[in-house]
Amino acid sequence: MTRIYTRTGDSGETGLFGGARVSKDHPRVRAYGSVDELNAVLGLARAAGPSQEIDAILERLQHQLFDLGAELATPDAADRAGGHIARATPERVAALERDIDRFQDRLPPLRQFVLPGGTPAASALHHARTVARRAERAIVRLASSEPVNPELLKYVNRLSDLLFVLARAANHAAGRAEPTWTPSA
Repeated sequence: MTRIYTRTGDSGETGLFGGARVSKDHPRVRAYGSVDELNAVLGLARAAGPSQEIDAILERLQHQLFDLGAELATPDAADRAGGHIARATPERVAALERDIDRFQDRLPPLRQFVLPGGTPAASALHHARTVARRAERAIVRLASSEPVNPELLKYVNRLSDLLFVLARAANHAAGRAEPTWTPSA
């Protein structure tokens, strides 16, 4: 790519992998746009200085989110034709579950609802969790009108759980008490 601008989207359309053109507010574009935003928020979380262990996981997740975005940007027919798109798999979902379990085992049990906050890294991870939930909703909406790999939905659902646990772990590692919700009287 020699220049960043192509002018092909000036009319409000964008190209998908495989060549199809769709509106920039198409559910498929909204879904992979939300995944792209999540990737950017993970970059912010990494910049906030989590532990090396958490940072390594976030780096892996950023690469996998690029794969996820490519899968979402590829209509099913184009994916079958090219076969070059890394898809969400049960193995990737299981890896997220192993990460959740490993960190959860180190944390004190939850006794109250946790408010987003604490350290900068934990706060950014909580932000990432909410963006993951929005991405999940966008993917569900796409799945209501077009086929979507069911493992993709499982992956994003587990990812938001992992981000919650990592936020707790970031606060715990820093010795920072988690802010908790106190119901209004």
